[in-house]
Amino acid sequence: MIEGSLVYKKAYSFAIRIVKAYQFLQTEKKEFVISKQILRCGTSIGSNIAEANGGISMSDFSAKMSIAYKECL
Repeated sequence: MIEGSLVYKKAYSFAIRIVKAYQFLQTEKKEFVISKQILRCGTSIGSNIAEANGGISMSDFSAKMSIAYKECL
């Protein structure tokens, strides 16, 4: 099960940091456009990993993990 994996835990921790950065950019810097894009990209990594866990085949799993990897770049 991927929820207990190291990659899932790291994605979750990263998403928490992204949400905090988003809140800082919104409240302190009044930056709205870039902060929303950062929030979408940073939190989608974990959701793509979770979606890969439910893949119907190994190639489906691999494709979804590849999407999660691309979001990291």
